[in-house]
Amino acid sequence: MLADAIRSETYRFARNRMAVVWSILFVPALFLAIGTAVQFFTKARMAEMAANLPPELTAEGGPLAASGPIDLGQSLLSQASDFANPIVMLFVLIGAAIIYAGDYRWETWRLTTARNSRINLVLGKVVLVFGVVLAALVTWLAFGLIGELIKAAIFERPLTFTFDGERAGQLASLVAVTVTRVMQFSMIGLLAAIVTRSLLATLFVPMVVAIGQFFLMQSLPLLGWNVGDLQAQLLIPGLAHDTLKLLAQGGPQAAGAPDGVAGKAMLSLALWTIAPLGAALAWFSRQDLSKE
Repeated sequence: MLADAIRSETYRFARNRMAVVWSILFVPALFLAIGTAVQFFTKARMAEMAANLPPELTAEGGPLAASGPIDLGQSLLSQASDFANPIVMLFVLIGAAIIYAGDYRWETWRLTTARNSRINLVLGKVVLVFGVVLAALVTWLAFGLIGELIKAAIFERPLTFTFDGERAGQLASLVAVTVTRVMQFSMIGLLAAIVTRSLLATLFVPMVVAIGQFFLMQSLPLLGWNVGDLQAQLLIPGLAHDTLKLLAQGGPQAAGAPDGVAGKAMLSLALWTIAPLGAALAWFSRQDLSKE
């Protein structure tokens, strides 16, 4: 029965081409276009500057010559770490809002609840949103690598691909952390959709919560809290995401992280993901849908 709910939700979402474009394709394409334009502008400026410099400075091997090779393996890690940024989460939320609140908007709940259990219907939507997040991630990574190839062609830089076991582990960790963060953000939208029955509330409530948490993070010194404190990690899932991302990336900063902060951060993301989902399922199980 859950499989039926997933198939039906996937079919409906796939038919909504605008939602697919805005939630999966738009942001990677936008970043690729802006990045390419910046690279061309930078290349033109460098050519203007080079025309006024001694040839020995810009010749091959000179201090102002083209930089070394571009490592696509490192670029892949950088792209994965940047996935859960506010712009990506906002546009993924557009698709999630349509999935979560569409049946309220078009008053179709009474047509579907007779064919499946309420729990399965909601979980089918959640699984579909998870698939949308994964599709957005793959698109983000693919367009990011395309951008690196364009950069290499513009600046005539060679390409390398270094990807050993350590980097594979980092990539898996970064994917898990960033996907969890985007799903956690969407769970607030799910709860808002079921409580308010409003498409707009599904879009704006997660944004308002995220903005409030951002200002709370800026106020940590005033509250006398450190980023490694349990209360800071639990109240600000964005901080928990940043903490886990830093640990996944490794390096000196990760080595200097407070003891036990990883467990606090994972607990925060888990609670902020599971609690809204559980509340949404409980609320929806008792909701009157006679007019929906």
